[in-house]
Amino acid sequence: MWPTAPENWYAPASLAQPEALAIVPGEAGTFARRTVTLGSRTMSPQLGLDRTMPVALRVNGTPYVVHTPVNHTLLDLLRDGLGLTGTKESCREGVCGACTVLLDGRPVTACLVLAASADGRSVVTIEGIAGDGGLHPVQEALVECGGVQCGYCTPGVVLSAVALLAEVPDPTEEQIRRALSGNLCRCTGYAKIVQAVQVAARRLATRAARVHP
Repeated sequence: MWPTAPENWYAPASLAQPEALAIVPGEAGTFARRTVTLGSRTMSPQLGLDRTMPVALRVNGTPYVVHTPVNHTLLDLLRDGLGLTGTKESCREGVCGACTVLLDGRPVTACLVLAASADGRSVVTIEGIAGDGGLHPVQEALVECGGVQCGYCTPGVVLSAVALLAEVPDPTEEQIRRALSGNLCRCTGYAKIVQAVQVAARRLATRAARVHP
């Protein structure tokens, strides 16, 4: 049986576009649609969470100024403020890795980063990984090696792998598995993902050798 939600329960703000599926008080298992204002919470006025603030940041090379509620995360800003839905929402607890992005070149779970803390910083999402010449070698290798099935975890996996290869061009299998340990996948069993990162590392090395023989 579905539990009855608390009276003041609301769907996560990032789901409100402009309506969100919410459990409403009443009989267990009852669902209804309710309009949810971004950033709204029952006690937000008392806590000051109804305020917004400007966040100036660079996303995939483009500068933005986004006025966002003070309690919103980087995940909310990217998905709701900029429409970059390649960054996936799942656990909102920083354990699944689906929302991984690069913040100043380092992989972070966007659901645990306050939007305000990204002010003045650079963010790369999955939308900014592919170049003008096509997919990034990590993306190509994941497709070719069968490392993509349902695909929900793939954006986070790609960002984590890209960050690893930028720091460690020729990683061991142990290093790859450690770098991807924060990205949960329920489909592939990880073996093909690890293989894809190894393939991508070799291709990147070959490309670098051509540029700097």
